Amino acid sequence: MRSNRIRTTALAATALLAALSLTACGGNDNGNDGKAGAAAPAASVTATTPDTGKDAKDAKETDSGTAKAPAENVSTTSKGSTGGSRSGKSSVGTTASGNKSPVTCTGSNTKVTVSKVSRPINHLLLTATNTGSVPCYAYHAPALRFDDAQAAFPVLRDSIPQAVVTLAPGQSAYASIGLSGEPDGQELHKSAHLSVYFTGKANQGSTGASAELTLPAGTTWGDNGFVTYWQSEMADALMY
Repeated sequence: MRSNRIRTTALAATALLAALSLTACGGNDNGNDGKAGAAAPAASVTATTPDTGKDAKDAKETDSGTAKAPAENVSTTSKGSTGGSRSGKSSVGTTASGNKSPVTCTGSNTKVTVSKVSRPINHLLLTATNTGSVPCYAYHAPALRFDDAQAAFPVLRDSIPQAVVTLAPGQSAYASIGLSGEPDGQELHKSAHLSVYFTGKANQGSTGASAELTLPAGTTWGDNGFVTYWQSEMADALMY
């Protein structure tokens, strides 16, 4: 009996120890879960921290790259501006000395000549060359007067150029004179002298000095003749 009790007690103790062991294991599992749960955020934080650092680094590098682009542009612009400023100063100097505002062409800043041409027949060619130091505008058409004629010579409206002729120093403008027009058989006048007047932008009368020219020998003209507008090319003047 006593032996059975001892055995029973031993079995009970063994069962109790087993139960305690299971309880301890369960407690350890729970502890591990807790630790794992605590570790998860830590791991998450640890994972986030490198990512955040990488993102920050990338962002920094991106910002740095973005910052470098304007810096390079500014540098380039600055160099360009510096070069441009130097060039600009040079340009300003050139503008101040060589590219002054144009004035109106007149007999005082141009040399005007008149010559006879073979084609078209019965035509003369006027050439006005800028002898001044600044550009000049050859506005509209020259106003002509043969000898002491009472009226100015007719102007051919069909010869209006697309733009005002601007003459740089040394350049020339051209106008042709049709000495006689249709119909044939008109009365012709013989002249030895020609006065050439320049007009202003408003085309109201003459402006400045006139050019006084000697006509080619034997020049005759009719009331139906004409003079063209000033042209930048000789061929354009002689096509009428």
